[in-house]
Amino acid sequence: MPRRTAQFSFPTYTASDLIVHWGANEGDPIGGVQDVVAGDSYRLARDAQSRALAIWDGPNGTEVADGSEVGQPGDAVVLEVCHSLMAPDGTFVELLVLTLSGEDETARHFLPLAPMTPRGEYELVASEPALAAQRLADIASVSFIAGTRLTMANGRQVPVEDLRAGDRLLTRDHGPQEIRWIGQQVQRATGALAPIRIREGTLNVANDLRLFPHHRLFIWQRKDELGTGRAEVLVKAAHLVNDDTVGREEGGFIESYQILFGAHEIIYAEGVAVESLLVTPQTRAVLPEHVATEQTDADRHLASDIEVDDKALKEAGDPAERLTRASRGKLD
Repeated sequence: MPRRTAQFSFPTYTASDLIVHWGANEGDPIGGVQDVVAGDSYRLARDAQSRALAIWDGPNGTEVADGSEVGQPGDAVVLEVCHSLMAPDGTFVELLVLTLSGEDETARHFLPLAPMTPRGEYELVASEPALAAQRLADIASVSFIAGTRLTMANGRQVPVEDLRAGDRLLTRDHGPQEIRWIGQQVQRATGALAPIRIREGTLNVANDLRLFPHHRLFIWQRKDELGTGRAEVLVKAAHLVNDDTVGREEGGFIESYQILFGAHEIIYAEGVAVESLLVTPQTRAVLPEHVATEQTDADRHLASDIEVDDKALKEAGDPAERLTRASRGKLD
């Protein structure tokens, strides 16, 4: 049986958790673009509980990955549509509808891009299939938040917003490398896009470092503290949250920048090693059509091979504290 290492994991609900309580399709769950009517009012079930959908790039497209709380490993995952809904207070919530298809069953799930309240009422405003891939790319892509200082080839620390294509950054494995493309965007910092703040000193960051949940840090352990069998590991920022030295920041808007090289690189942000944009079928939508890259399946597989999953981190106690000590060689 092939190993299906998760590349991304998102909190999702079953479609039946969001039902039309008033409107043309009263009683129906949220569905695809042909199954909904603008103006219908939906209500999130009182007992709705999110579960993690883990995905990877399978041989036949996006599939459910090992360790997913939703679906079965190998099930096909199809992104259908992006719905926009409005709460009574005027707050907009976008959600993505996905279909999971396996040998035994087909089921719909939805991924909200902002927090939703149990028993909350949401009016369907618009449905845009073409926007779905872009929105998934927004939460899957690696971006650096404005103000984050990256290390240039000459050692200077420069805020990401001051960089331009053609500038050369220091990479861990390939020395100075030229930036091929920089993308800029402004997003609502809620839900899957709420940034993670790593406090100064934690994991050796020189200043507070803010990363999006799926952004991975490269950590070299002086001792294999996590029992992974290797010194070098990649760890998602979201998996380091301890509500003390590493916490989630919800609310407002945030400006961020994607940094693309010819290959997937490890660069330096606020003095610590982090990854650059990794091109996958999920993130390709953020790139203009004219931008080419030499990134290959090998880049994705190597990154997946050294990534530590959430379960392994939780079993080791506070991952931020333990990995900080492991990187310094100071263990109990």
